[in-house]
Amino acid sequence: MALWAGIWAILLQLALLLFFSPPLGHCQGERSRLQFTQPLYHASVYENSAARTYAASQVRMGIPLQHHSWDVRYRITSGDEEGFFKAEEYTLGDFCFLRIRTKGGNAAILNREVQDNYLLTVKASIKGDTLEAWTKISVQVLDMNDLRPLFSPTTYSVTIAESTPLRTSIAQVTATDADIGSNGEFYYFFKERMELFAVHPTSGVVSLSGKLDVDTQSRYDLEIQAVDRGMKLYGNNGVSSTAKLFVHVERINEHVPILSIVTLAPVWTEKSPVVAVVTVADLDEGANGEIETVNIMAGDLLELFSIERTEMPSEELVDEEVTQKGSREFVLRATEQFDWDSYPFGLNLSLQARDRGTPQKFSAVHTVHLQLSRPAPAEVIFQKDEYEVLLSEVAPPGTVVEAVKLQPEPDDAEYILTPSTDSGFFSINTMTGVISTARWLTQLTQEVFELEVLEVDSDLRVKVRVILEDANDNAPSFAQQSYEVFVNESVAVGTTIVVVTASDGDHGENGYITYSMASLTPLHFSVQQFTGAVTTTQELDFESSVESFSFVVRASDWGSPYRRESEVNVTVHLENVNDNKPLFEKVACVGVISRDLPVGEVITTMSAIDIDELELVKYKILSGNERGYFDLNPDSGVMTLHHSLNTAAPKNSFSLKITATDGEHFSDPMFVNISVVQGKSPPKSFSCTETRVAQRLAEKLLKKAKASSKPKMEEGFIDLFSVNRQTPQFDKSFPTDITVREDVQVGTSVFQVKAFDGDTGFNGQLLYVIADGNTDSCFSIGILNGVISIFLPLDRERTNRYLLNITLYDLGQPQRSSWRLLTVYIADANDNAPQFLQDGYQARIPENTPVGTEVIQVEATDKDQGLNGEIQYSLLTSTSQFGINSSSGIVYVAGQLDREFVPFFILKVEARDRAERVAQQFSVTTLKIYLEDVNDCPPAFIPSVVSARALEDLPVGTVIAWLDTQDPDLGLGGQVQYSLANDYDGRFEVDKTSGAIRLTKELDYETQQFFNLTVRAKDKGRPVSLLSVSFVELEVVDVNENLYAPYFSNFAMNGSVKESVRIGTSVLQVSARDDDTGRDGEVQYSIRDGSGLGRFTIDEETGMC
Repeated sequence: MALWAGIWAILLQLALLLFFSPPLGHCQGERSRLQFTQPLYHASVYENSAARTYAASQVRMGIPLQHHSWDVRYRITSGDEEGFFKAEEYTLGDFCFLRIRTKGGNAAILNREVQDNYLLTVKASIKGDTLEAWTKISVQVLDMNDLRPLFSPTTYSVTIAESTPLRTSIAQVTATDADIGSNGEFYYFFKERMELFAVHPTSGVVSLSGKLDVDTQSRYDLEIQAVDRGMKLYGNNGVSSTAKLFVHVERINEHVPILSIVTLAPVWTEKSPVVAVVTVADLDEGANGEIETVNIMAGDLLELFSIERTEMPSEELVDEEVTQKGSREFVLRATEQFDWDSYPFGLNLSLQARDRGTPQKFSAVHTVHLQLSRPAPAEVIFQKDEYEVLLSEVAPPGTVVEAVKLQPEPDDAEYILTPSTDSGFFSINTMTGVISTARWLTQLTQEVFELEVLEVDSDLRVKVRVILEDANDNAPSFAQQSYEVFVNESVAVGTTIVVVTASDGDHGENGYITYSMASLTPLHFSVQQFTGAVTTTQELDFESSVESFSFVVRASDWGSPYRRESEVNVTVHLENVNDNKPLFEKVACVGVISRDLPVGEVITTMSAIDIDELELVKYKILSGNERGYFDLNPDSGVMTLHHSLNTAAPKNSFSLKITATDGEHFSDPMFVNISVVQGKSPPKSFSCTETRVAQRLAEKLLKKAKASSKPKMEEGFIDLFSVNRQTPQFDKSFPTDITVREDVQVGTSVFQVKAFDGDTGFNGQLLYVIADGNTDSCFSIGILNGVISIFLPLDRERTNRYLLNITLYDLGQPQRSSWRLLTVYIADANDNAPQFLQDGYQARIPENTPVGTEVIQVEATDKDQGLNGEIQYSLLTSTSQFGINSSSGIVYVAGQLDREFVPFFILKVEARDRAERVAQQFSVTTLKIYLEDVNDCPPAFIPSVVSARALEDLPVGTVIAWLDTQDPDLGLGGQVQYSLANDYDGRFEVDKTSGAIRLTKELDYETQQFFNLTVRAKDKGRPVSLLSVSFVELEVVDVNENLYAPYFSNFAMNGSVKESVRIGTSVLQVSARDDDTGRDGEVQYSIRDGSGLGRFTIDEETGMC
């Protein structure tokens, strides 16, 4: 070993020699330089350091020595005006270290809070030489925990409401510490144990951790301390500051009421319509949150508005508490006297609410603008301003005339006829306003009836004018019972010989008369259709016709359905006149006479006939007898020879022109041609053409004789149609009853009465009327056709059967009638929807009600019959929790209930009838089922596992975690208490009400880094409370307690080694100390710098080099 030590010593000397030898390449004569290793060094020293405390630097400060002879000296030249520092030199080998220390014997000490950095200028010089060097040293003054936290202010006072929720921040205390880093950190905590309050250890926020009760305690004096973490770490727990917090607890009327106003469209049918709904909210509890009233503050000088509290609370708030407080909903009503038309631009009302708290608080004044135009009230008037009705004058008593109604019609409308002369002929149904005839109107000359209908309640009146329509109830009447006239037979054809006139009391076509001949045989006369003038239609001949004519003229009106007719006798007497000229019986006579015919001998006889004057015909030769050979007897017509023909000139023939006259008229001349012959021929011989006048005269006389022999018509005309022999008869098919559906439309024909009358004309004309039983005026009947129709809407629910008296009248004289009863059954139509007995239903049941339990029965009625009135119930709301019996309406529990999941159900229930073939009717109501709470939910931790971290140096009493649970049960079942199953030897506690977990003993990371707390939450439910268990995983966070740096007892150590020693030989052992405890005080060694770096090693544990 000694050998190796010698070798190592030689090697060390060689190394030192090489190190301190001048570098190669320098001239021997070059001047050596004095130079610091760095122009600026950084060093640090703690404030309040004792005298002769050296500043620490991470690098070597100083000058390398180029010559062993150098004696370097250091001096601070600037930057240390206060004289805190001193520069020292320490030479080791070829390096002169610069060391800065605090001076001794100086009363002033370093104070970081005054100055935390000094920049020192250090000059280096060599004793006995002029070489100099400069460097700068930045000395950082490190903080020492020499100051404690200070509160500002030191006294706090707050007033909180008794109802302040848990965990609410109620105050914050503040403290400051002039130290920096961890030295300036501090914790807040209560000086004494406090359960109702908690203070955050770093922010100083004080929060509520327990339930307050002003009756138990109304003031709390809290002392809060601020302790320096550094002092805690150094082990001095007694250095802290204290602040006082005074907490005053009051039942504070904290919140003002808040108004919410919704204007509404008024229901003008109400006398005092609601124009707005006012809802008031107040967040206070108890009386402070109750609303006393809402007042109108401005805008209603005439007091035309009022505010009323609604009777029931809102549906969502149906509970006993709200019921006791009263509703928070008010309605603003306008009085009946308010005239909206006076405020065309609306008006503003200012409203304010007042609570019942102490002191009372008022809401902000809320102005609501009301701009409403009151609609003109639904004017109740008659459907027409004036009624005008046409009525047949033959309408029987009971005939429906008109329905007079108000619009809109009040339910209690009552109609009467104002008494008058005309009203006696009519009656009115007071309920329906239907006017009917009360008497026959046929014998009246009055054509217009003026009626007035009065509605009793409203005192409204309306005029009804009934105009009778002519019904052709009058036959034409001739001005004379008969007509007799004398007529010259010579009147021309077409001559008016007489004018018959008739009149008719009817009007229009019923009173329009035309005339005609009643005879079926041809007459010599005709009557003008419109004037009644009787004229000749052919020549009259007294000689060949009867001397007087009797015929009947008929006067007919144009009425319908039948014409009425009258007849009158007309007698025409012919007066004979000489109106015929004589007519020869023979004409164109040709004869032969002998020339020797003796004078006076009858040649021939002329014969002419005059119908007018049979014996007054005279004959005369007009020509051809100029010489008087012939003689014609004027009376007898015998022609004789007056002169002998022998004396005559030799003329062989004569043409005699002969005429006959009645003294007034001359006949047509006839010619007699006479030839004269010689010899013994017959003395006379004549041939003539027969005119057959005598035969025609005989025929005419025979005709006249026959006409004269016809019997004359009876005087006094007998109307065979005027006898009313038959009574009206109902058809055999007339039923005893019929059925009519109630939904038949007005105007629909429902039945036709069939009847007959064996008479003809008006005697067989039937009139139909409903004489009785039409109590509601729902039916009318055509007076001529017998068709029964719906006049007013039917309603089986009002009247289900009518017994109608159907009466028949004819129009004959005397009038005949008959009647039958017809029962009309009103068949049900599905015109009524089911109606629930209540507007809505409510029920309350426990949430654990078993499935199948009956909850409530809803019930509806339907006025209809049969299937139309049978009701089936169903739930329109989709739900699996409830069902309904379709027949009984019983609602039952169909599924599991859970109030915490769904606290109430609003179900729509439908009641529908079972109508077939027609649309079904239905109604819907609302069923609200509220579930009463049952303690069926254990408290649930939120989150299920709590994870928390806590610094190990937190003060005792600090809240390290809060427990949160949710228990949806109500009342005691929802009130939770907390407890710890294990508290780790009293290190932790939990507030049973707030769930705040506090430290009761200090933590130590080095002892235990993790805690798993078992926590329990138990509700107060009765009869059984429910329990839940959870865990709080608490991680202890390590706090850096390595407060002190290791330090060597010596600044430098010398060692030696022989150059021949083996590798691994120990040279020397260094020793350092650390004032920390535990692992923080354990030291490890390493070589960081120096010329021996890489040549020597050091044991990190022992410091052996």
